[in-house]
Amino acid sequence: MLEIRFHGRGGHGVKTAAIVLAEAFLKKGKHVQAFPEFGPERRGAPVRSFARISDEKITTHEPIANPNFVVVLDESLIGLPEITEGLSPKGILIINSGQEPEHFKKTFGGKVVAIDATRIAIDVIGKPIVNAVMLGALAGVIEENIFNELKEEVYSTLKSKDEKMAAANVKAMEIAYREIKK
Repeated sequence: MLEIRFHGRGGHGVKTAAIVLAEAFLKKGKHVQAFPEFGPERRGAPVRSFARISDEKITTHEPIANPNFVVVLDESLIGLPEITEGLSPKGILIINSGQEPEHFKKTFGGKVVAIDATRIAIDVIGKPIVNAVMLGALAGVIEENIFNELKEEVYSTLKSKDEKMAAANVKAMEIAYREIKK
């Protein structure tokens, strides 16, 4: 089973990122779960969201304690102990940051991927909305090829609100994916 935990702040699309990821894997015939965990329900408060992907039926419903991947949408959350809590020794921490991964490896050890998703989002989308960008980065490190399904799901999710914005989010995802795959 593949387990992913997302960390961000309320209003930044943490819940949407987990749902979009799960929907993309569902299209590949996988069993999925995606759900948020809120603290104080207000914009800007720390938020966690979870996604499980499996070839088998998923029978557990509790928050993910030992993720394979931790995706951090807001670098200011890095000091919180729950960010890397339970991260598998073979797990990967993916951080939205302009810092080099080595900066975080000193603190966390293990595999760290850093991508300046905020820069990409502002340059391409025109707003610092990074959830799709971080999904592109995640797709770049997940062993299973899910990128095309993710692009389709992001576009499909956003096009009813704004087709131009949906296309920009997909373009930002593509940039992040290519940066990670280098």
